[in-house]
Amino acid sequence: MNKKSSNLSPAKKALLEKWKGGKFRADTIPKRKNSNNIPLSFCQQRLWFIDQLYHGSSFYNIPSAFHLKGLLNITALQQSLNEILRRHEVWRTNFVLVNEQPVQQIASKLIWELPIINLEHLSGENWEGEIKKFAAQEAKKPFNLAKGPLVRATLLRLGEEEHVFLLTMHHIITDGWSVGVFMQELATLYVAFSTGQPSPLSELPIQYADFAVWQRDRLQGELLQTQLNYWKQQLSGELPVLQLPTDRPRPAVSTFTGAKQYF
Repeated sequence: MNKKSSNLSPAKKALLEKWKGGKFRADTIPKRKNSNNIPLSFCQQRLWFIDQLYHGSSFYNIPSAFHLKGLLNITALQQSLNEILRRHEVWRTNFVLVNEQPVQQIASKLIWELPIINLEHLSGENWEGEIKKFAAQEAKKPFNLAKGPLVRATLLRLGEEEHVFLLTMHHIITDGWSVGVFMQELATLYVAFSTGQPSPLSELPIQYADFAVWQRDRLQGELLQTQLNYWKQQLSGELPVLQLPTDRPRPAVSTFTGAKQYF
């Protein structure tokens, strides 16, 4: 047993062993019986609340950029994007209010529009700075959780055999790990569609909305109350204020402006 797993609690060790033994399978979560007024998962509810609180800010956008070299089959790329939309309900989902409660609203069909912007005039120059500016602007555009796709892409054409693919998703429908799943599926589908073959990907046994329904059904009653009581106890009383040394006064309103410093 490695050092990390040896530090786990007995309960977490048991969960780890179940996972390693293949006892956690998709069929342990049943498919939902209907698609009306689907509840949000607890994670989605938290992100929806933050979006309401900050009026559609962009700080929960997940942006990615991919530099593509070689001849690009635009038709196959668009086919691949639309197949991914078809496969994953969560990427066709909006979040609307019904009886003053947010619910998942899944579009039966959604076409992924892929704008193509010609930047060939930058070829031969130091185009990275311009592309980074453009990518930053795209990443900061907010989503409306109640309307329209919560995922968007733009293809920047630098030349016949050079492109930059920009992808932005809202965190309420995806996460960092899922970006890797997206790229694996995109690559697999692109290879198939560019050679006239059908999709080799099997249908998904469950969708994210199925998990949300299962989670809500499971975490209620005594189990939910036990967890709520734990956190009420942990957070009771006056919490200490974290004092960090800064080089300027903390603003009254958060700007969420951040950066990375490598050294």
